[in-house]
Amino acid sequence: MLVTLSAFLCSCLFTLLVIRFRFIHDQITGDSDFDSPQKFHTVSVPRIGGLSIFIGLLAGLLIQIIAKPSYQLQLLFILCALPTFTIGFMEDLTKRVGVKTRLLITALSAFLAVYFLGIAIPKIDVFGIDQALLLPGVSILFTVFAITGITNAFNIIDGFHGLTSMVATIALMAVGYIALSLDDRLLAQVSFLMVGANLGFFIWNYPRGLIFLGDGGAYLLGFWSAVSSILLIVRHPEISPWVALMINGYPILETLFSIWRKAIHRGGSPGEPDSIHFHMLIYRRVLSPNQSRDESHDHFSINAKTSPYLWMLSGCTIIPAILWPLSTPTLIMFALLTCVLYIWLYLRIVRFQTPKWLHKF
Repeated sequence: MLVTLSAFLCSCLFTLLVIRFRFIHDQITGDSDFDSPQKFHTVSVPRIGGLSIFIGLLAGLLIQIIAKPSYQLQLLFILCALPTFTIGFMEDLTKRVGVKTRLLITALSAFLAVYFLGIAIPKIDVFGIDQALLLPGVSILFTVFAITGITNAFNIIDGFHGLTSMVATIALMAVGYIALSLDDRLLAQVSFLMVGANLGFFIWNYPRGLIFLGDGGAYLLGFWSAVSSILLIVRHPEISPWVALMINGYPILETLFSIWRKAIHRGGSPGEPDSIHFHMLIYRRVLSPNQSRDESHDHFSINAKTSPYLWMLSGCTIIPAILWPLSTPTLIMFALLTCVLYIWLYLRIVRFQTPKWLHKF
């Protein structure tokens, strides 16, 4: 608890200082791009929340070292995450780092995690794929691909106040809870360390959006969630490998559907930003169907009300992972049900047939 609290307080204080003195660094750190399709803010806001989270992690690690229990796992997590956080943070400052470069560096972080933490995925309980994973090097490549994809997925869903931050918090708390139920206190400490650092940023980001997570923060949270959940199934073979997928279910589903929508359905580039992600449709057609971003007199309120819809959606896969971590068939069933729910809601909303009950939340 002391480590988690230290990470929270340090992250919270640093974020406060960033906000308080933003007039000094706004030209460098401010997000003043109001015209991109994925932007929903109307004033310049610092987008270096990831730095606050990283500072919180370092503070928690320092307390862990001073207390002199085992701290090697936390240190390895931070060192492996450093490349992907750094490249994301550089994008936050310069806005000039290409998508391919960020993906390549994220893959480097993923490889470091596989090498130093020994987290090559051994199986996923799917016939054919499990046999392929037994071939030399395939498991390593598959794990690097999975970590890179999940890390990028958290960046894709980052669009509204508190969205990515709370989804990551829920995911990591699930990892910590399952780890504790298996008496794996070390992995639980790693998960709760990030929860503390993340919440120190979250209270300033939600609901008013005084600071943004930025690419660095989104990559850092996504990487931590991906590696923690994979490490959980590697350290505990009795756990279904689908637990890792379900814990990160919503970001993965949003990414896969976006790739299909952009590359296959529309014949464009999957990396091209657009304005019809699920969270954007919730904002525009559920919460403010008759108001544009500039016309809305209550923009901050509507922005903040968007995220809880997606928090609940993430719970559709995370809760089953907590309740039935040993049962692959059960988790596959809930994964399919969540996919059906997601696609049904998406199609209803995009066709201006939003279910009435969605307006009542």
